Amino acid sequence: MLKLLSPDHWKPLNQRRWQNFRNNRRGYISLWIFLLLFILSLFAEFIANDKPVVVSYQNSLYFPVFKVYSETTFGGEFESEADYRDEYVADLIQQDGWMLWPPVRYSYDTINYHLDVPAPSPPDTENFLGTDDQARDVVARLIYGFRISVLFGLCLTIFSSIIGVIVGAIQGFYGGRIDLFGQRLIEIWSGLPVLFLLIIMTSFITPNFWWLLGIMLLFSWMGLVDVVRAEFLRARNLEYVRAARALGLDNRGIMFKHMLPNAMVATLTFMPFILTGSITTLTSLDFLGFGLPPGSPSLGELIAQGKTNLHAPWLGVSAFVVLAVMLSLLVFIGEAVRDAFDPRKL
Repeated sequence: MLKLLSPDHWKPLNQRRWQNFRNNRRGYISLWIFLLLFILSLFAEFIANDKPVVVSYQNSLYFPVFKVYSETTFGGEFESEADYRDEYVADLIQQDGWMLWPPVRYSYDTINYHLDVPAPSPPDTENFLGTDDQARDVVARLIYGFRISVLFGLCLTIFSSIIGVIVGAIQGFYGGRIDLFGQRLIEIWSGLPVLFLLIIMTSFITPNFWWLLGIMLLFSWMGLVDVVRAEFLRARNLEYVRAARALGLDNRGIMFKHMLPNAMVATLTFMPFILTGSITTLTSLDFLGFGLPPGSPSLGELIAQGKTNLHAPWLGVSAFVVLAVMLSLLVFIGEAVRDAFDPRKL
């Protein structure tokens, strides 16, 4: 059995898994679409920003995306940061240089003061998907909101999976009283009202990305415990574990060198769905007003605006389409991963 875990065995096995994943055309295509969207969102500052990417002035190059420049740098009068959307600053630069703007000339918090109609304004050539009720560009908020949602979901999924795998491995490997007391503690902990605790904490703490991540991490790690625990309970009396113990390998080495690779098969199939649940949780909290700080780019907050402003359907429809596409892609990827690790197809 120890021979089955050698690199010579894992290489063809992983190749078969990758082939099974590619055979699921819907999941394979969804993976590349999601990666493309996620990578593009990582460079959101170069796609939607109220600052130019490059400024050429008096034969010198400036990069406002990376560094703050005062208005006096371009011949202005004030020491404060230059407002590149202001006509006065733009004329100063254009007289002796040029500016390269991103495709969308608004950041997620940029307010458009030149609207022809009251906010929220409908889509036009300046704001492709209109503005929200605070005159902020919807396209920019969708791009930044997509990025922060995926990053939050990835962080929560990775950290909660690490904790859940460790706890499940300890319970399943040792069993007995450790498993018994661990299960009772998990039952008590999982019964706590998460939403009420968030409401109480937000009453005296201003939530941010890391606060929300820490609070949700306290409860999200339990999703993988049962799966990993079952795998370790099943495998702890198998021959290869007994052989490793007879060779003098300590418990930690047996758990994480020999048993964990087998348990990770079931774990990996659950991770895309955990990521989907994490994104949905953040969106729900933002929708209820207990998520990210006010003004943050948030898909849930945009949906809440759509509910409040029924006369502006582009708000709710835009956020719904982004969420539907993102979650659908993740579900299709999860189904493909599940098929790739299905032992009946290897």
